[in-house]
Amino acid sequence: MSEDHSNVFLVDAYSDPVVVLINGRASYLNAAPLGQFFERMVRAGKVHIVVDFAKCTGMDSTFLGILAGCGMNVAEKKGSLTLCRLNERNLELVRNVGLHRILTVEADPKALAFDGQGGEHHIKPLTTLDKHEIANARLILKAHENLVAADAGNLKKFQDVITALKQQI
Repeated sequence: MSEDHSNVFLVDAYSDPVVVLINGRASYLNAAPLGQFFERMVRAGKVHIVVDFAKCTGMDSTFLGILAGCGMNVAEKKGSLTLCRLNERNLELVRNVGLHRILTVEADPKALAFDGQGGEHHIKPLTTLDKHEIANARLILKAHENLVAADAGNLKKFQDVITALKQQI
């Protein structure tokens, strides 16, 4: 029986490091469950996380901000967030907001790969949560504030977004 895992994140919370496979587009529409997953892992002491981008078709600034927040959280706990198998465009996006300076970007395309195949009990898809408009705005605001915290140069890029979201909230 084959499941449709398009536009979701497949995770293995029991591996060390914890592994996440992005399947489809990562955006503000589906980033909340992943942000919550990262928070749960850090609270549980699992501070070594690998995110595999082999099947990622694109990402937006909210998703990048979720990565920035997780990266800063695990760094405080002496952990690491590693991004692997990024295509050229996704690597460009990561570098454009300075995440390559606070996260590990694995250059070897075969390193740390995650195929989403494994013990049924370990691999789990995270799905999009329905959220209230204000909760979504708070998530997007926090993600963009994370990007500014990760690299002060991002303030110019996202100042208008941050201002608009603060007014909305």
